[in-house]
Amino acid sequence: MHVCVSSAAPPGTRARGDHEPIAIRMMTAIDDMTTFADLNLRPELQQALVSLGYEEPTPIQQQAIPPLLQARDLMGQAATGTGKTAAFALPLLQRLSPDDRGSAPMALVLVPTRELAMQVSEAIHRYGQGLGARVVPVYGGQPIGRQLRVLQRGVDVVVATPGRALDHIARRTLRLEAVEVVVLDEADEMLDMGFADDIESILGDTPATRQTVLFSATMPPRIDGLARKYLHEPVRIQITRDTSPEGEPSLTHQRAYVVARQHKPAALGRLLDIEMPEAALIFCRTRTEVDELTETMNGRGYRAEALHGAMNQEQRDRVMGRLRAGAAELLVATDVAARGLDVEHLTHVVNYDVPSAPKSYVHRIGRVGRAGREGIAITLAEPRERRMLATIERVTKQPIAIERLPTVAELGAHRLERTRASLEAHLLEGDLEHYRSVVESLARDVDVMDVALAAVKLAHEASGSATDPTEEEIPEPPRVPAKGQGGKGRQGATHPPGGQTTRLFIGRGRTAGIRPKDLVGAITSESDLSGRDVGAIEIADRFSLVEVPAAAADGVIAALRRTRIKGKKATVRRDKAATRE
Repeated sequence: MHVCVSSAAPPGTRARGDHEPIAIRMMTAIDDMTTFADLNLRPELQQALVSLGYEEPTPIQQQAIPPLLQARDLMGQAATGTGKTAAFALPLLQRLSPDDRGSAPMALVLVPTRELAMQVSEAIHRYGQGLGARVVPVYGGQPIGRQLRVLQRGVDVVVATPGRALDHIARRTLRLEAVEVVVLDEADEMLDMGFADDIESILGDTPATRQTVLFSATMPPRIDGLARKYLHEPVRIQITRDTSPEGEPSLTHQRAYVVARQHKPAALGRLLDIEMPEAALIFCRTRTEVDELTETMNGRGYRAEALHGAMNQEQRDRVMGRLRAGAAELLVATDVAARGLDVEHLTHVVNYDVPSAPKSYVHRIGRVGRAGREGIAITLAEPRERRMLATIERVTKQPIAIERLPTVAELGAHRLERTRASLEAHLLEGDLEHYRSVVESLARDVDVMDVALAAVKLAHEASGSATDPTEEEIPEPPRVPAKGQGGKGRQGATHPPGGQTTRLFIGRGRTAGIRPKDLVGAITSESDLSGRDVGAIEIADRFSLVEVPAAAADGVIAALRRTRIKGKKATVRRDKAATRE
C-alpha cells in the first residue's frame, strides 16, 4: 500500500484557475488508527457503522477519511471491493447540517453505470439514516418523471450517471450551485465509456470552492490530466489490493489454462466441477457468446444466467436477484453489462477469453477477493492469446500461473472424494438408526463391505457425480509461434478473425479530430466487441468507415447512436453495399 500527498498545506480558499504541477511526496501511513472511533466521525455515523457490523476501517478508509474530513481534494487509486464507497461517503455525510438543509444537493457522486448508481445510493442511505440523509440515484433506464419528483422535494446527495445528470442540468431540475463535494467514482471506467466531455461540463457547473474526490482502479494519463485540471493540490493515495503484507498470500489466486477454442466449454465445465464455486462470474466478449455459453452450461446441469447489453433493466434486475438469492450459481456476462456489479458471495471470476487490455483484466478480477475473503480468478487462453496473457502479467506485476487441465481420471477421483466427504458428514451427523434393519438384513447374505460399496455407488450416482463414460480427454493445444498475430487492417486496426463483416458509416471524420483510437474506444466501450474484433478503419474529412462483424453490426449502431464520439453525437448507419465475406 502506498500513500502520497501534496507537499502543500491544506487549502483555505481554493481558486480553480491556473494549476501548478502537483508536487508529490511520501507520507507515513496512519498505522495507529485501527477503529472507526479513531476517525472522529459523528455519533450518528458511528452508530450506523456499528449496526452494519463494521469493526475497523479498511486501508482506503483509514487513509482517505482524515484528509477528506479536512476538506482536502483527494485522488485515490483503489479497486472495487476495497471499501472506497464508505471512504468518500462518511466524510460527505459528516458535512450534513443538522438544521434545514434546503432542496439543492450538497453533494454529487458521478458513477459510470446505473447498477453502481443504485449500489452507491443504497450504501450512502444506510450510512446516513441516523442523519436523515436524503439520497437519490439518477440514471438512464428509469422514468425521468420519478426522478423529477424526488429532486423537486429536495435532496442532500445525488448519485448519477453523467448522461442523466446532464439531462437534469439542462432541464434545470438538478441545481449544482450549493454543491460542496463532487465525487468521481470509477473515473477510468467513465472515461472509457466516453463521458469525458460530460464530466467536464458537469464540473464546470459546480462552485469553484467545491471539494473534488476522484477514485479510479487504474491511473492512465487521461486520469492524471483530469486531476491536474480539476483537483486542487490533492492528497494522492494508492491502495493496491493485490499486494499483501510480507509473508501473507494474495487474497485473489490467479491461474490460467491454455485450451483450444473448440474445447473451452468442456474445459470450463471440468474446472467448475473441480472448483465448486458458490457463485462465479464468467466474462465473454460478445452477447452471442454469452447466450451460447449460458445455454451450454445450463445443459450441463449448472444454474446459469446471462447478462448483456440487449437486456432491459427489468431483465437485469431479475437476473441479479436470482444470483444474489442463490437461485443461480453462474453469471455469464459481457464487460459492459458487468460494470458496477457487486455480488458479496462471489467466489470465482472466469475469463472465458483473455481480456483485450490489462486494465480490463484488473477490473474483472477485482470482483473477487474482497473484504478479507479469498477469491479465484481463472483465465481460459487460446494458444494465440499467450502473448496477451504475458503482457497482462507484466503490466499488472501479478503472477498468473499457467496450469494443466484436470484429466478425466483426476476429475473422476475428485468426484469420488466429494462423495466420500458427503458420506463422512452423514456419519458424523448420526441419526442413521432408521436404516440399520436394511443393512443387517443384507449382511446376513453378503459381506458388509459389499453392502457399503453398493451404498457408495448409489450415493455417487444419485449426486450426479458419476463420470460420463463418453467423456474424452481435452487435448493439449499446439504451441503457436511468438510471431504471427494476424494481418493488420488499414489505420493499424486488426481484421476480425474470419466470418462476415459489415462496414459502418460514422458521420464524423478528420475535421472533427477523429482518430482510429477514438472509434475503436467508442465501439469497445459501448458494445460487446473488443479491439481485435474491429477491422479496417478509413477516416475521411467529414466521415469515417469502420468494419465490424456482421452479426454485431446492429448492436454497435444502436450503441454508438446512444453515445458521443469526441463529445458530439454522430450519424451511424450501415455503409451501402459494405457486407463481404
